[in-house]
Amino acid sequence: MGTKRVAQLEYSEFQAAMLDEEKRRRKAAKIVAVLAHFLGRDENVLEGLTVADIGCSAGFIADELASAGASRAFGVDIDVPGLRRAAQRFGDRVAFVCADGTALPFPDGSVDVLVFNHIYEHVVDPDAIMAEMHRVLADGGVLYLGLGNRLGVMEPHYKLPFLSYLPPALADRYVRLSGRADSYYERYRTRRGLRRMVRGFEVWDYTFPVLATPAAFAGKELFGGPAGRLAEGVLARLPRAVLRALLPVVPTYLWVATKGGRRPAGASLPRPPERVDPL
Repeated sequence: MGTKRVAQLEYSEFQAAMLDEEKRRRKAAKIVAVLAHFLGRDENVLEGLTVADIGCSAGFIADELASAGASRAFGVDIDVPGLRRAAQRFGDRVAFVCADGTALPFPDGSVDVLVFNHIYEHVVDPDAIMAEMHRVLADGGVLYLGLGNRLGVMEPHYKLPFLSYLPPALADRYVRLSGRADSYYERYRTRRGLRRMVRGFEVWDYTFPVLATPAAFAGKELFGGPAGRLAEGVLARLPRAVLRALLPVVPTYLWVATKGGRRPAGASLPRPPERVDPL
């Protein structure tokens, strides 16, 4: 594939997880629950709001955003087969648009809620997409971010330990030797790199609130059974200093970003959301 990365087209055609409806809807339930807490809304979480799922693929998350009361819902992607499936199923209430994230088809400040969930590692220029989302986000709007961490031990797409730690050439050899792919396309960043990526936004970290109180955030998508109950109890009681020390190696961050001046409006939690220090 050479040294130059190009856009991943037709992603749903070779990544079966994008068509796993049950799993995608569980992810959507978590996203809506986080947004509900930040916005301080218990019902009809997105009522009266314009929302857009950037990187929507087959449209399951966009459909759930529409179901949460959005007045207008959009799904944006370059995955044409995924968009075709999405429009066939959900086109009566979601407008699906084939567009690159670096040139979103929305006027300045016109979108109240943006969702960018586990997409940045797949795109050629995530910084350009962040700048474009900042442009289209309303002044009082919110951006939900699901962000994988380069220092998470188990790479989530290929289930290979330490894959994302490696430089591209070695990562390519690793996935080839495993028989799971011809090359490793994804490019993750560390927490520090992600903080740099969201510069210009004010960011609230929901990672530990969600892990410590999963029942409040559709937590079955994260943990289940005795292991989940154990993790919930431990995370709810660990000293804040210990949690902060763990942050660099947490595999996934759940952040809510705004243009500034807005704070989480939901009920108090054992582990409340905290500000992400800007870089």
